[in-house]
Amino acid sequence: MIERKYHPEQRSALALRMTDRINFQYAGDNAMRLPIYQVDAFTHTLFGGNPAAVCPLQAWLPDATMQAIAAENNLSETAFFVREAGDYALRWFTPSVEVDLCGHATLASAHVVFNFLEPACQRVRFRTLKSGTLEVSRRSGLLTMDFPARPASPCQAPAGLLAALGGTPREVLRARDHLVVYGSAAEIVALKPDLTALAEVDCWAAIVTAPGEDGLDFVSRFFAPAQGVPEDPVTGSAHSTLVPYWAKHLGKNTLTARQLSRRGGLLHCTFNDERVDIGGHAVTYLTGHIEL
Repeated sequence: MIERKYHPEQRSALALRMTDRINFQYAGDNAMRLPIYQVDAFTHTLFGGNPAAVCPLQAWLPDATMQAIAAENNLSETAFFVREAGDYALRWFTPSVEVDLCGHATLASAHVVFNFLEPACQRVRFRTLKSGTLEVSRRSGLLTMDFPARPASPCQAPAGLLAALGGTPREVLRARDHLVVYGSAAEIVALKPDLTALAEVDCWAAIVTAPGEDGLDFVSRFFAPAQGVPEDPVTGSAHSTLVPYWAKHLGKNTLTARQLSRRGGLLHCTFNDERVDIGGHAVTYLTGHIEL
């Protein structure tokens, strides 16, 4: 059972007791009570951006339990982290699988640290098994993540990919995800992928992208139905691939991007050769507890 209550953004983080923020609590004879936060990432208003659940832990739960919590939350990602040697060890789960990198849930995790656990902190380091150390800092009103760059290379589209996505792409590349480039933002908006067919393609996820307009450098959408995420509202990890591509093609290293999902999200990005900075806002939607 999840006990939920709305959290006004202006409420002082210091008003929350530490035991409610990070430590295990016990409800009833054997039930364990865990804190949970839901944060809208890459937006400055509620009900925009990408919602992520964040569960600070005193110690790791069994993998199957964390996967079950993520499935129960039914958001594109649930993040779990544990305090370790002054930093935090961080893991991410979709409703179906654990993933190697997630941007919006990292941003949401940093938001929880900055607003609830360590309000005086200006920089937090997350240690991950497959993506190294990820640092998030407060910069000019944004939360900015230092992520690895994942440049894509041209490739042959796997069987069924382009038919499932639709439209007439100009180029296909691949890093972890396939990057499919179209000619305009209007084409990206108009796509109506066959998600059932896309889930059967030999493709971890598909990023579709095009040049931006009205002050945007590029736009994108992200589909990963085989991983339990039909369309992700805003995908920070995809920008580890998008930013190197567009920096090269536009001849600039500072880029503004929008993900064109129904909820939408704005990202402020910088290409630093082997790293990318990805910045955005985040707001708290709810705080509560999980009883196991």
